[in-house]
Amino acid sequence: MRVFFRRPRRRQRSVLGPTCYRSAAYHPLRPWQVRERRFRATSLGHRGLDPGEVREFLDRVAGDLAVVYDALAQSRRETERVKDALRRWQSEQARARNERGYGR
Repeated sequence: MRVFFRRPRRRQRSVLGPTCYRSAAYHPLRPWQVRERRFRATSLGHRGLDPGEVREFLDRVAGDLAVVYDALAQSRRETERVKDALRRWQSEQARARNERGYGR
C-alpha cells in the first residue's frame, strides 16, 4: 500500500554529462553531504581514526567539491551565453542573406 503514497522522484542531471554510464541510482556527493557525514566510534579506545583529522579531511573534501560545483555552474552559464550569441549571429546572417536575395 505504501507504493501508492510515494512521491515520484525528480530525475537529477548527471554532473558528468550525458556520456557517463552510471546507474540511475547513482547520486554524486554534494558538499553538505560530506560535511554532515558522521562516523561511528570504535569499541576500543585505542583503535580507529582521530575524529579531528577525519572532520578536517571531510571539510577539505567538501570545500573542493564546492569549488568544482561552482566551476561547473560557471561553465554552464558561459556555454549558454556563447550559444545565445551564436543563435543571434546566425539569425542576423540569415536575415541579411534574405534581404540581399541570396536565400532563394
